[in-house]
Amino acid sequence: MTQATLHPSEIRMDDPAIFEEGRAHDIFRILRREAPVHWTPDSEYAKGFWSITKYEDIVHISRNPQIFSSERGITSFEPHEVDPNDVNARLYGKMIITMDPPRHVRMRRLVNKGFTPRAVAAWEPHIREITNQILDGIAKKGEADFVTEVAALLPLAVICEIMGVPREDWEKMFQYTNQVLGGGDPEFQTDVPEELRGTPEGARQQINLGTAKMFQYFAQQLAEHRAHAREDLVQVLLESEVDGQKLTDEDILWFCFLLILAGNETTRNAIAGGLLALLEHPAEKQKILDNPGIMPIATEEIVRWTSPVLHMARVAKEDVEIRGVPIKKGQRVVMWYPSANRDEDVFADPYRFDVTRQPNDHIAFGIGEHYCLGAGFARLEIRVMFEELFRRFPDIELAGQPARLRSTFIGGIKHLPVRFTPEA
Repeated sequence: MTQATLHPSEIRMDDPAIFEEGRAHDIFRILRREAPVHWTPDSEYAKGFWSITKYEDIVHISRNPQIFSSERGITSFEPHEVDPNDVNARLYGKMIITMDPPRHVRMRRLVNKGFTPRAVAAWEPHIREITNQILDGIAKKGEADFVTEVAALLPLAVICEIMGVPREDWEKMFQYTNQVLGGGDPEFQTDVPEELRGTPEGARQQINLGTAKMFQYFAQQLAEHRAHAREDLVQVLLESEVDGQKLTDEDILWFCFLLILAGNETTRNAIAGGLLALLEHPAEKQKILDNPGIMPIATEEIVRWTSPVLHMARVAKEDVEIRGVPIKKGQRVVMWYPSANRDEDVFADPYRFDVTRQPNDHIAFGIGEHYCLGAGFARLEIRVMFEELFRRFPDIELAGQPARLRSTFIGGIKHLPVRFTPEA
């Protein structure tokens, strides 16, 4: 049976191959048309969930946290029996991304000032400097793996500097984030037995092990900050209070865990996916070469097109209906952002990549109270990267096929071979 003739009942949205093999948008088109509120039944490993694929419905869910809660986790995966030692259970209500009002608002306020438009804009000269240092590393080679040698390095450097992670530990952070957010991909399941690689159990073990490494690392950082105060975000968190109470070490560790993951993985994939889109649509790349001033507009289209966070989930706090479909209290609803960002009812010609698209009301950064804290940094990093990349290597082109991440959560590209005229 061809993709185009698939019946919604044959579609399981917990299958990472849909994304790894590049089939997702064909499937989303079917679901938006035939089953915009679609049930994926229980699997051997996890409970079933509702897939929400229409823009309007995702906005509604996001803006009503009193009905749709974040506290029981924000991914589609919910095991039948919760192991209290599993990261999926431990993060319930612990990170700002898994908090509901009013605690979410109070906790987010602690770090907001570091992510205001003014604070972000002040970073532009330094981000441009970092970008050119990264490009210096490939300039004389004439070829590169754009993901590992370029796209991954810029957001990693920025979030590590914000958090005070020493330069010699940046590679560790790269490995740990791959193991947590890419834990379902055999390439990153380096800590589990070979026979478990590529299985849900292998993914569960790798994510737990990667999380443990990250917590151990930042626990040591907290101890060092207490001994010798520094000027970074970790120090801000150590000195912060909510309702007259200092944050616990666990509170701070979950903050660090979220910020390092969200601060580098998603922007990396927007940059990598953005270059792939531009190289596959050379007329759009030429528009930027002819007029680099359109990069702020092009950045929005890159983010819409790539939608690097594939989904966020909520749990219904009461019985509710969406498009006439009854959803029971306690059931999980999964909001698919790539689908919303190609919704024919919202975007004109949504399957056309257009770097001059205006308006562009994508929701790749989410919407509502959980709107991405680091969206300003992501936009700046994407814009500066392409401004400098195309200034220095205007003839950059694909040198092979991209390797996509095996995940239903992150729309990732693991490797992207490129070539270009080397600098003298």
